[in-house]
Amino acid sequence: MYPIVQLTLAGLVLLSVAACSTAPAVDLTPPPQRPYDAKTQLEYGNPPPPPPAPRY
Repeated sequence: MYPIVQLTLAGLVLLSVAACSTAPAVDLTPPPQRPYDAKTQLEYGNPPPPPPAPRY
């Protein structure tokens, strides 16, 4: 009976370690730029145009 208890405890430890070891990957993309509202455009002028697309 003792080996069954030991095997069960080892299985539970293995499951808990496996559940904690796989973390989701971090999203490295920057958040989208917020649109300029009317107050910002009045205070700072129109936003600059977007940079030109890279040529490959």
